[in-house]
Amino acid sequence: MATSEHLPFPDISPVLLDLGVLQIRWYSVMYLIGFAAAFWLAHRRLHRVNWTKEQLSDLLFWCFIGVIAGGRAGYVFFYSFSRFLDNPLYLFKLWEGGMSFHGGCIGVILAAFLFARKQNWEFLRVGDFIAPLVPIGLGAGRLGNFINGELWGRVTDVPWAFVFPNGGPLPRHPSQLYQFFFEGLVLFLVLWFYSKKPRPVGSVGGLFLLGYGVSRFFVEFFREPDVGIGLNSLGLSQGQMLSIPMIIAGLFLIYIALTKNNQNRV
Repeated sequence: MATSEHLPFPDISPVLLDLGVLQIRWYSVMYLIGFAAAFWLAHRRLHRVNWTKEQLSDLLFWCFIGVIAGGRAGYVFFYSFSRFLDNPLYLFKLWEGGMSFHGGCIGVILAAFLFARKQNWEFLRVGDFIAPLVPIGLGAGRLGNFINGELWGRVTDVPWAFVFPNGGPLPRHPSQLYQFFFEGLVLFLVLWFYSKKPRPVGSVGGLFLLGYGVSRFFVEFFREPDVGIGLNSLGLSQGQMLSIPMIIAGLFLIYIALTKNNQNRV
């Protein structure tokens, strides 16, 4: 099935710079790009809210901690719980890799909620402000997955399939690029342009949850199911099951926001 008709996987080393005692990897750089982009975009939107630059920096720092802590905890509990039971210290072995977006999302929501409570801010307004900043980081992370040759798609014969170095001899969907497009580029454009005008409080955050949940649920049909988990009795992957609550929560937030008919400018 792997023929010359399929695209050769680009010969890109996962290590961007090797300094001997220190390796700078593309995946780490992509994370930094995502955080830098969020920081820049947040400052461009700061005039819409009555916050100081110091408060904004503190909020983004809390969210950064939420991404790392939640992403790692989500991966361990959602995808590698058996390893955690065998060795609870596995939770802290970040250098071994393994991050979950759904866990990171929960971490950011919790961090934003605690920070909003500390500042006596309305949590949904904070969520509306943060939501358009997230997709660029998501897209950058998926490009990092593609460069690493990991989290590849299912076997296919489409002409744009790749034979991944660690994915066996058969061509596969570049599902990382699908996720980059839908969860990164498209979701960012939708949220950015939607939030440029005054919108009901909670609707921007709700649109993010709905948009990501639908995008992830769709792309999972092309992504290889997680090793050791596979598909459930409904034929759905773990990523799809975790996306269903996001879709429901997004629809609920949008419904509440539209029925209240209140406005914000974030």
